[in-house]
Amino acid sequence: MSELHHFANLDHDRQARNGLPEIVYAESKTPEQVAAIMLSLHDRSGTALATRASAEHFAAVHERLPAATYHDLPRLITVGEPLRTPEPDDPYVAVVCAGTSDLPVAEEAAMTLEWAGWPVRRVTDVGVAGIHRLFAVEDVLQQAAVCIVVAGMEGALPSVVGGRIAAPIIAVPTSVGYGANFGGLSALLGMLTACAPGITVVNIDNGFGAAAAAHRILTLLTKFS
Repeated sequence: MSELHHFANLDHDRQARNGLPEIVYAESKTPEQVAAIMLSLHDRSGTALATRASAEHFAAVHERLPAATYHDLPRLITVGEPLRTPEPDDPYVAVVCAGTSDLPVAEEAAMTLEWAGWPVRRVTDVGVAGIHRLFAVEDVLQQAAVCIVVAGMEGALPSVVGGRIAAPIIAVPTSVGYGANFGGLSALLGMLTACAPGITVVNIDNGFGAAAAAHRILTLLTKFS
C-alpha cells in the first residue's frame, strides 16, 4: 500500500457493501498508477478490472500481472477469476446493440458482466432502420432477466424494446452519430423521453454503468429466488 498513498486510497470493502469491488477507471491515470492500483486490488481479492484503458496502460499492468488480459474493443483490462461462479440456472442479461459502431460500448457492458460472473447473450446490429432484425431475435430478449440496450443516433431502440418485453431495460446512449447527435446528447434525450415507461437510462457511452446496474438487479434476483 505504501506506493499508493500519494495518489490512491483504495476501498477494499466496497464489494461487501454494494456487491462490486472498486473498479479502476484508467482514463487520465498514468500507466504506472493503473498498474499499481490493479496489483493492490488483485493481491487483496484475486481479481481486478480496469475500464477506459489504453494499450500503454495494459503494458504497465502486464509487466506486474502477467496473467492480465487486454480487450481492445471495449478498452478493458481484466485479471483473475470472475467475482462469482456462474450456476447452470443463472438468469442472463441480453446486451442489445443498435449498430456495429455501438459495439465498443456494448462490449464494455457485456464483458464487465462476464467478469462479474453472469451469463450474457449478445444481440448485435438490430437498429430501428431495419426493425425486422430485432423481431427475428425477440425470444432472446423476452427470456432475459435484464436487457441492456445500446444505441446512438436518435436513441430510439430502447423505446421499441420497452414496448415488447417485461424485463428491466437499461438504456445506454452512445456518442455515435453525425453532427446533430451532439456527441450522444440526442440519443440521451431520446432515451430519457422514451414513450415506453420504466426504462432506466445511464450516461453517454457508459457501458460499465449499465453492467453495474444489471449486476445489482441479478444479485437480488438470485438472492431471493
